[in-house]
Amino acid sequence: MTQANNPLHGIKLETIVTELVEKYGWEALGARINIQCFKDNPSVKSSLKFLRKTPWARDKVEYLYLKANKLPLPPPKDNSRSSTAKSQHAAKKPLSVKQTASKSSDEPTKPVNADIWGKG
Repeated sequence: MTQANNPLHGIKLETIVTELVEKYGWEALGARINIQCFKDNPSVKSSLKFLRKTPWARDKVEYLYLKANKLPLPPPKDNSRSSTAKSQHAAKKPLSVKQTASKSSDEPTKPVNADIWGKG
């Protein structure tokens, strides 16, 4: 069973949002979780629509529900996706002009765009 240790198993998202609104109110809920659907013309229906499409926002709402009801909190999620993206971005970083020049220090340096301007 994959849901055996899930404290949210069997609890509908609508129930979670409704209980949080009853406990905190829309204004305080919007202050605790900075999501526009809680701040601008809030309703349970519009919030559910947004939360079902937006996993990061749903995670925040579920976490607040667990914390408010003193239920066991889930372990921190592995942000491997964001750390992988950062490491890939760093790997693709282009070399600067100084790094390129130092790589080929054995060869005589030729002016940038010499082949275009003919000053080579």
